[in-house]
Order: sequence, then structure tokens, then C-alpha cells
Amino acid sequence: MSGTELTLTLSGGTAADARAVVRALEPAFGAPEEEPPADDRVTVHTARFEHDPADPPPGGAPGTGGHLSGAVTVTVQGSPQAVAKARERLGHTFTAQEQGSVSGDQEQEWQLLLEP
Repeated sequence: MSGTELTLTLSGGTAADARAVVRALEPAFGAPEEEPPADDRVTVHTARFEHDPADPPPGGAPGTGGHLSGAVTVTVQGSPQAVAKARERLGHTFTAQEQGSVSGDQEQEWQLLLEP
């Protein structure tokens, strides 16, 4: 794996909430491999970002994800650098409370509660 890979899982929100969280991360990671589903019947939304640090994504300003309809639980998983960058971006865009983490040799996972 070259570059930075980040996987985002969002539960407890709507499709619009998932899009808002993805948009908050796009200045740092670029567009996700696939857009989250637009169907509000989906209960868990996922997005995967893959970014080569040698090819910076456009922008770089703090994310402008928008508003959330309510509290959502987000799990970010990837390299320590990618997870730290995602936590920073989400914390600048939303009110974020850390709910826990798991660290491995080359990967981290953080769970955050994002509030509107």
C-alpha cells in the first residue's frame, strides 16, 4: 500500500450526515473511492479514501462538511498519520468527543461521537 488509506464508518445518522462527514475530510484526503449511498434506509455508511502524499488533494482548508441532523458515531481506521489528520479535520468541523481507540503496529482505529 502506497500513500495514505483511511476507512470511515458512520452509524446513527442519515445519508446527508454521511455526505457532510465525507465532505469534511475531502480537503485532506481528496474524494472517496465511492460516494456513500444516498438511501436513508441504510443504517451504516462507509467511505474509503486513498491518497498519495506526493500528490496533495486540492484545497487544504478546514473541511466545510455542513450540519448534522443529530449525533452520529464515526469510526476512522488507517495509518496513525491518516487517523490523526481525520480526527483533526472532524474536530474542526463538528463537535467531536473521543469514545475510544485501538492501536496496532501500523494501524489505528478511533471512535468519535460527532454532534451538530
